[in-house]
Amino acid sequence: MRLSKMYIRTLREVPNEAEIPSHIWLLRAGMIRRLVSGVYGFMPLGFRSVRKIEDIVREEMDAKGGQEIHMSALQPAELWQESGRWYAYGPEMWRLRDRNEREFCLGPTHEEIFTDIVRSEVSSYRQLPLNLYQIQTKYRDEKRPRFGLMRSREFVMKDAYSFDRDWEGLDQSYRDMYDAYERVFTRCGLVFRAVEADTGAIGGSASHEFTALSEVGESEIAYCGSCDMAATSERAECVNDTPSDEAELPLEKVVTPGTKTIAEVAGFLKVDEKQTIKALLFRVYGEAEESVSYVAAFIRGDRELNMTKLVNALGVPEHAVEFADEAEMGAVTGSVGGFTGPVGLHDCKILVDSELVGLKNLVAGACEKDHHLINVNYGRDYKGDIVTDLKLIKAGDKCPVCGAPVKMARGIEVGQVFKLGTKYSKSMGAYYKDENMNDQLIIMGCYGIGVTRTLAAIVEQHHDENGIIWPMSVAPYHVIVTVVNTEDEQQTVLAETIYQELLKAGIEALIDDRKERPGVKFKDADVLGIPVRITVGKKAAEGVVEYKLRKESAFSEISAEAAASDAIAYVRAELSK
Repeated sequence: MRLSKMYIRTLREVPNEAEIPSHIWLLRAGMIRRLVSGVYGFMPLGFRSVRKIEDIVREEMDAKGGQEIHMSALQPAELWQESGRWYAYGPEMWRLRDRNEREFCLGPTHEEIFTDIVRSEVSSYRQLPLNLYQIQTKYRDEKRPRFGLMRSREFVMKDAYSFDRDWEGLDQSYRDMYDAYERVFTRCGLVFRAVEADTGAIGGSASHEFTALSEVGESEIAYCGSCDMAATSERAECVNDTPSDEAELPLEKVVTPGTKTIAEVAGFLKVDEKQTIKALLFRVYGEAEESVSYVAAFIRGDRELNMTKLVNALGVPEHAVEFADEAEMGAVTGSVGGFTGPVGLHDCKILVDSELVGLKNLVAGACEKDHHLINVNYGRDYKGDIVTDLKLIKAGDKCPVCGAPVKMARGIEVGQVFKLGTKYSKSMGAYYKDENMNDQLIIMGCYGIGVTRTLAAIVEQHHDENGIIWPMSVAPYHVIVTVVNTEDEQQTVLAETIYQELLKAGIEALIDDRKERPGVKFKDADVLGIPVRITVGKKAAEGVVEYKLRKESAFSEISAEAAASDAIAYVRAELSK
C-alpha cells in the first residue's frame, strides 16, 4: 500500500482525552477516531489489526471444533425476562422500544439468544456436544467510559457457547476453550495470566479471567509465588486471622467525642486498628422501585470490604446496592453515622465477616453519637444474619492455598471463560432427549474475548516513547519502505524494486512515497509501529539502504537485496512462532 494513497492522519500532539499509552498512541497513529465518549471508530490501519486479531481467534476456535455464526445485536426483552436477567443486568444495558412499544436491548452478551437457538433446534443427544461462536459488536452503557478502548460503550467481542450432555462434557469444553485462549493471547504477543474470577452478571459455577499484565489495568489480581493460586482480587478468598483465646471481658460503653473514623477511635482509645470493627451501611433495592431494605456489613477495622463478596452474599445484582443515607437509615435501624456498631441495630440485615467470629474484646460503635463499645464479642453481644468472607485481599495476606504471603499485580481483562451449567438451560427450558428418550437439561459454558480491548492491551505492552511496536502477528503491515527524497529518481526506483519484491513474497508492505520531510516520515514510521523499516536514502545509487527493526534503536546499512531478503525471512520467522 502506498502511503500517498492511504487515508491516514497521524497526530503530533497528545489528545486531551487520552490518559494511557494505548489510548494516546492509537489516536496519534490515526488508527482510531472518537465519535462521542466511549464510542470509537477504526481507521484503515487500526481496522487491519482488529481483523488480524479476529483471524487468530477464528483459527483457534475452529481448531477446537467451534462453528461461527452471526446473531443480531438487537435482542427482544422476552428472552432476557425468561432468563431472569432483564432486571439483573442493570443500567449498563441499552434498552429501547420500537414503534409498537415492544421492548428490546442492544446485546451486551448473547447467552439468551444462543440458548434459544439450541433449545429450538437441538433435540437429541446425538447432536451434542456443540460449540457455536460469533465475533460481533456489543453494547454496554458504561457509567464512566474511559481509557479509550479499555472501557467503552461499543466494542467487538468474540463470544462462544458450548452445549454438552453432562458435566464431564462441560469440563472438556472448558479445557478446550481455556487452551484456545492461551494460544490466542500468546499469538497476539501478550504476557498474561489466567486467574480464577467472579462470575458476575453472567453467572455459573466457575470462571477464569485471562489478564494481560499492565500497570494501567483495572483488574487487580492476587497470586502466590509459592503455589499456583491466582485470582482476581474480587474473587480471591481471604484467610482469617488466628482466633483469639483470651477471656471475654465485660461489655462497656465509653465516651469517644468526634471519633468517626477507625483511625480516630483507635488513636483515642490507644488500641490497634485490628481491635476495632468497621461498619459499612447500604441501601438495597428490589425489582420493584418501592422495595428498599437496609444492610449493615461489619469487618475488622484494618480491612477493606470486598463489594463483590457483599453482593454475592446478598444474592442481588451489583446495581441494586448503594451506600445508605446515614440519616434515613438511622431513623429506621438505629444506626448513627460514624458510630454504628453491630450491637443494638434493628430492622436491617446484618452481615458479619467470618474473621470477626473468632476475635475477642473488640471496639465497635455504640449506635450513639460520640460513644463506642469496648469488649464486643460475637455470639454474646451480637450475631449476623449472614456470616461469610467479606474481606478484600491485599499484598502480604496469607495465601488461601499454602499460607505464603500473597502478591498483587494489575492487568487488563482480555478474556473470560465460564461454566454456566444449567443456569440458562433450566430457566429457558433447553433440553435434549437421551438414549432412553428422557428429557435432560443441556449443560452450558460460555467464553468471551474482547477483541478491541485485546488490541489496546497489545499496545499497552508493546510501545515506547516514540510510538507503537506491533508484534508481527497483529501488525497492520509487516514492513515499511521509506523513500527519503521522492524527487530523487534513483531512490524511488530502488524503493519501488524493494517494495515489489516484498509484495511478490507475500509480505504486507507499505511504501512511504509521500512528499514529506524525512523527519516527518521517520516519526510517522515509529508512531505507526510497523515491525521492519527499510529506508532508501542518499546511498541508493550504491544500492545501499538502512535496515531497522522497530523494537531496536540501532540500524544497519546493507544492500537493498539483503534488506529485502532479511525482511522476508524475519517476517516469516515471526509469523511461524
